[in-house]
Amino acid sequence: MEDAGQEDSRHGKPKCRKSVLPVPRLDRAAALLFVINASAGAQDVDAKRAVIESTLAAGGRKGKLLTCGPRDLPQVAAEAAATAVASNSAVVAVGGDGSLNSVAQAAHAAGCAMGVIPYGTFNYFARTHGIPTEPAAAARLLLEARPMPVQVAAINDRVFLVNASLGVYPELLLDREAYKARFGRSRWVAFVAACATLLRAQRRLRLRIEIGATVRDVQTLTLFVGNNRLQLQQFGVEPEDTLAGTPGDGSMAALMLRPISTLSMIGLMLHGAMGRLGEAAGVESFEFHRMVVKPRLAPGRKKVVVAFDGEVAHMRSPIDIRVLDKPLYLLQATGRGGAADTPVIAI
Repeated sequence: MEDAGQEDSRHGKPKCRKSVLPVPRLDRAAALLFVINASAGAQDVDAKRAVIESTLAAGGRKGKLLTCGPRDLPQVAAEAAATAVASNSAVVAVGGDGSLNSVAQAAHAAGCAMGVIPYGTFNYFARTHGIPTEPAAAARLLLEARPMPVQVAAINDRVFLVNASLGVYPELLLDREAYKARFGRSRWVAFVAACATLLRAQRRLRLRIEIGATVRDVQTLTLFVGNNRLQLQQFGVEPEDTLAGTPGDGSMAALMLRPISTLSMIGLMLHGAMGRLGEAAGVESFEFHRMVVKPRLAPGRKKVVVAFDGEVAHMRSPIDIRVLDKPLYLLQATGRGGAADTPVIAI
């Protein structure tokens, strides 16, 4: 992972360092490396493998299918990425946004191309980049796709594609998994779980937020950072365009939820359900390139709970959230997002 470099003192924007990054080579005779999360999505592993194998056979391409559980996913993804670099191939994530995160971490570090076959609930990353949410169609796209650079961000030493957060949102993710285990995977189950979490949200975060030379002390129920414009649009919380680029393409967006009453929380959930969260009382959003967050922790505590792309972890303070200079090379349909066959990208 590359460091974001020196900051612009006004906006926390990394000063641009002129460097040239080669686009990963893609040898179509080499086998694609598919990393399959056995527990992601409603379909079983055999169904996922059948989709991939039939698509490869129809297209006359080779592939290696690597199936694993969530615990082994980072190691399997790292090994697949190393193989992809050595063979001029690509590693393909088969699963939801959490699975994509693990594979993206490995692909970004190794410098290989990455493909996606989505099996998640929302699939924000795939949908944003024109990848079909129907797995067979996504698999077919891979056969003719080319590597194109897309923005990734980091929270401390972890890459993320869609979002990162502190506070009540990590609690919401844990509750959502419990609800899914009991009631199944659907967007309605996720919505009900979110409502249950928000209605009992009480814990306040006390944060010092540094963006360049600007320092703020705030109290909030959650700090949510979005690197995906589609998700922000669906929430209705796109910030004012104050910086170059847009969330996911040059900048990121931060969303803070100030402590509010239970009645106000119900109103907030209704605004969120209608895609108008930005109009609700107690919600603030803003755009940034780099932000350092220093939570006020209880005596003896050194770590804070964070979430990124659906995964929950403990991280040491301060929390450094930034747009990375180095892009991820995503397999996309030719003609989308720029010239697919450009040999280098200057940043």
